Amino acid sequence: MGRVKSATRNIAFGYVGQIATALMSFILRTVFIMHLNEDLLGINSTYGNILSLLNMAELGIGTALNFSLYGPVARGEKEKIKSYMQLYRKAYFIIACVVAAVGLLLTPFLQYFKLRSPENTSVRELTIYYLIFLFNTVSSYFVAYKYSLINAEQKNYIQTNILTITKVIVVFLQIIVVIVTKNFLLYLLTDAVVQLIQKIFVSKFLDKMYPFLKEKNVEKLSKEESDEVWKKTKALVFHKVGDVARLQTDALIISTFVEVAMAGVVDNYNMVISTVSNFVNIIFNSVISSFGNLIATESREKQFSMFKVYRFFASWIYGFSCVGFMVLLTPLIRIWLGDHWILTSAAVYCILIDYYFKGDRIVLSNYKTAAGVFEPDKYLALIQGVVNLVISIVLVQTPLGITGIYIGTIVSGLIANVTKPIIIYRECFDMKAGSYFVDTAKYLASLVFVLVVSQLISVNVLANLNILTFILMAIIITVLFNGFYFVLYGRSEEFKYLTGKVREKLGR
Repeated sequence: MGRVKSATRNIAFGYVGQIATALMSFILRTVFIMHLNEDLLGINSTYGNILSLLNMAELGIGTALNFSLYGPVARGEKEKIKSYMQLYRKAYFIIACVVAAVGLLLTPFLQYFKLRSPENTSVRELTIYYLIFLFNTVSSYFVAYKYSLINAEQKNYIQTNILTITKVIVVFLQIIVVIVTKNFLLYLLTDAVVQLIQKIFVSKFLDKMYPFLKEKNVEKLSKEESDEVWKKTKALVFHKVGDVARLQTDALIISTFVEVAMAGVVDNYNMVISTVSNFVNIIFNSVISSFGNLIATESREKQFSMFKVYRFFASWIYGFSCVGFMVLLTPLIRIWLGDHWILTSAAVYCILIDYYFKGDRIVLSNYKTAAGVFEPDKYLALIQGVVNLVISIVLVQTPLGITGIYIGTIVSGLIANVTKPIIIYRECFDMKAGSYFVDTAKYLASLVFVLVVSQLISVNVLANLNILTFILMAIIITVLFNGFYFVLYGRSEEFKYLTGKVREKLGR
């Protein structure tokens, strides 16, 4: 199956899955807020982030191994695949043990995470909730390694379908549990039980799909091959630790320095943003394995051409969604949940600024992952993590409050926006990155222009906020942004390539 066809299938199934899970998740969140208190929503968000901190024990082994599999899969080297998968299985067993041990050691100290304002929740209840989260995390490692092969074969849709079906079942059952029992513990146990059943099924399903992985005659990797995996893994340790410090600590800082309920308020905004960005990311994440195949089989010129196409597309899609969020996110929360759940405008803008710049570097990150370029900037992520923690903790205690946390996130993220292009262009394309920054300025200026015009129009359109005026403003933004970008970039080579692929698919 060709790269474009594989990516198209992955994207198509990804969208179906995302639509289903997004709809169910919004219903569940609404039911949760109606029947359970906001402190529990904040606890749910905070514990999710604490377990994300523990996930840094994975240390990037999965990413390093996926990169190692692209070549053997493209060349059909079954024995080499078996060797890498054996290494992966052993590594993830160790990871599961490490995460379980560290997670259990943290349990007595949960009471020292301030989690301000959960008056109705005892330490015993908090501990039980945490242990359920920990169980879900640890058990996932026993099947996670098996997904690497289907992803290396560009069959991401298999994982997508399994996760979608599981998510729909979980959410459906959780909605019933919340409405009938109003019990947060049963809400969490429902998720844990269904997820466990899914993991058992996945393990058996993938064993049948790849029966050769159960064969006993597995050759050990050569020292050179093993050293290459561990070299990249060591570099990814730094990336993982830095990313955790930068991306997974916001809810914990909010719960500690503001209040746990505010973590739930922010989580509503993040849920909307992540729902939309997940639609966008389906496209870009679905082509990581295609990038890996491209790098393994095509010339550097072809690689650079495709990189530019996806970078242009990312700037367009993330620019469009960012403008939409800037104008419509708070009105949407107001319609959906009411004024009680509204964040300050400054905090929302900071969250969305970080969202745009994160999107601006998504193709860089995905290409870098597919190419296995981890060593040159391995200390950069640590620097970003330290910058984020220092700025966020200092500013959250000033009158800026929660806005200060996201200022730290923006500043630390921009470090990567400046350095990653230089590294990727040098390591992967043997070029200087000047043209990349010129394009960045051009795309950003286009976005700001459309945003200013959209904001001016929204003052009148949204003066009387309701569902109809909200939809009208969404239509205006869609026409204005895409029309403006078509006029500016419709003649570019990147746009012509994308429209050519669309016509090719429609022609079929």
